[in-house]
Amino acid sequence: MKAYMQRMGRSLMLPVAVLPAASILVGIANWIVGMGVTNVATTFLMNSGLAILDNLALLFSVGLALGMSKDKDGAAALAGLVAYLVPKAVLAPTSVQALLGLKDIADVNPAFNSMGNNVFVGIIAGLVAAEMYNRFSGVKLPMALSFFSGKRLVPIMSALGMLAISAVLLFVWPVVYNVLVSLGEGISGLGFIGAGLYGLFNRLLIPTGLHHALNSVFWFDVAGINDIGNFLAGQQAIDQGLAIVGKTGMYQAGFFPVMMFGLPAGALAIYQCARPEKKKVTASLMIAAAFASFFTGVTEPLEFSFMFVAWPVYVLHAIFTGLSLAVSAFFQWTAGFAFSAGFVDYFLSLKNPVANQPFMLILQGLVFAAIYYFGFRFAITKFNLMTPGREEGDGEETPDIDTTGGGKHAAMAEKIYNALGGATNVTAIDNCTTRLRLQVNDTGAVDQSKIKATGVPGLKVIDDKNIQVIVGTEVQFVADEMSRLHGGGGGSRAVVEQTVEVEEAPKEQAMFAVAQGRLVPITEVSDDVFSEKMMGDGYAVLPTAGEIFSPVSGTISNVFPTKHAVGITTPSGIEVLLHMGLDTVDLGGKPFTVYVTAGQHVGRGQMIAKVDLEAVVAAGKKTDMIVALTNMDKVDKFELVEQKDVQANDIIGELTSK
Repeated sequence: MKAYMQRMGRSLMLPVAVLPAASILVGIANWIVGMGVTNVATTFLMNSGLAILDNLALLFSVGLALGMSKDKDGAAALAGLVAYLVPKAVLAPTSVQALLGLKDIADVNPAFNSMGNNVFVGIIAGLVAAEMYNRFSGVKLPMALSFFSGKRLVPIMSALGMLAISAVLLFVWPVVYNVLVSLGEGISGLGFIGAGLYGLFNRLLIPTGLHHALNSVFWFDVAGINDIGNFLAGQQAIDQGLAIVGKTGMYQAGFFPVMMFGLPAGALAIYQCARPEKKKVTASLMIAAAFASFFTGVTEPLEFSFMFVAWPVYVLHAIFTGLSLAVSAFFQWTAGFAFSAGFVDYFLSLKNPVANQPFMLILQGLVFAAIYYFGFRFAITKFNLMTPGREEGDGEETPDIDTTGGGKHAAMAEKIYNALGGATNVTAIDNCTTRLRLQVNDTGAVDQSKIKATGVPGLKVIDDKNIQVIVGTEVQFVADEMSRLHGGGGGSRAVVEQTVEVEEAPKEQAMFAVAQGRLVPITEVSDDVFSEKMMGDGYAVLPTAGEIFSPVSGTISNVFPTKHAVGITTPSGIEVLLHMGLDTVDLGGKPFTVYVTAGQHVGRGQMIAKVDLEAVVAAGKKTDMIVALTNMDKVDKFELVEQKDVQANDIIGELTSK
């Protein structure tokens, strides 16, 4: 569950990154309007920002669907859009009126008024869409329905899933909403303690979107409080007895110290707790989000950055918010807002006669800045919470390797070896053309973040005993240094790398389809190591027949012991890896029959292997036949023809060496 929540948090970073700019546009527009100026410019700024803020739920659904899908495919994002549009339409007030047979739109429960931009529904839609993609993107339907197979099936299943959830929400949502309204009405008579409880629950309910239920009680005229309306009415509300100086605004004032001072200070703590290699990236997010919170009072960019990945910090934030509202209400320091509790609304409220000692909120804000900073920093470091910048490395960081005492390969080897658990965990060290192939006692004991921090393109855990680290074309030197550290001097290798040197080798040569089937670019392979080109550029064939042919003319450099992969070196020195299926190393070579050996020359049209595709599928593996160019430093150009159905040995592209 913890890992799942952290994935959610990371997936939300994409849509969250859009919000600061939108909130600043709205804040500037509100400032100008507050000065009594309304023109084309303010309308332009306001609507451009609201176009994003008013569709926050939609952004979250698409972002989560994309980020939580197994291969970050655009079809998942489309499914997220479809998944969100279903409840948005089904649970709209006019639709609810028809579904429940109500005579008047006014009879529809107010709970459904927020469905047009309900963050909770957006999050659910994104998660459902991602799950549908992960489950159904590879499903093959019967011939009559084959058009809807695979990725085309995902939006359909997402729509059906959200339709079922919408049916549940149609009856459950109003009940929850009414309970929260009753709770709000109950705590409204508790004075400053009630204000504190409101602030606490306001933040706790943000992830569900149900904070609107509480807000309606305290901010609007649901229970006769109407805190925002009476505050903004100013002197007129005082004259009519609707506003009381020192009391009206008590359910708003405490948010100013939090949004203008507390959360920005918390952002500073998050930045300072980030890993050194991630501080720059973390700083860019925290600065933008903190400024949006301070200037406009839009806190979503900051809150959603740690809401799921470090939920204890968010609970702490909710407690601090409740405390802030209780303090300002107790001392009767009041200010109000029309948009949110940022500097823009604070500045505009200073001239409002209902405001009472508003400058004291700045003093309170400074105190809460210290509370947030030290509170966040203590919680993050004490419990090792994964706030932005503290999560495990994702392979994108490329810090400099310390080259003292043995060169960069020795330094990298030592760091990887130690992260693997050293001699107590490592049992075997091997390598192929670009990967370290390692056997350990327990892959769970491996510190993956430390391995990624060395700058390697990535790693892949095969099972509880085997792990691969993608190093690149210099992998042999790293493997040799690791073998030295392990005390064996290298030992005998199961994989023999051979380099064929041919004088005046041709720079251009054709590449051929390795099998009959569907030709796709390597970016569509359902494995990050290949699709993100960690192993190099290339292509794949989704086979319909099990006969496998050589993709290039060259010399067999290695045949893997598990028979699932073959290495070929072209006359110009380009290393080509043929990888038969995904995760098929687990099958121990059973579905594969290989007809070549290391050192053998192969040419176009030569069958090099035969694969039992049905056995591979029955084992739960994918049959993609992947061809990767593993030493791209020797490749000048690789051009692939368009995606299409191919026959074995069809020319599918041209390869040019440097």
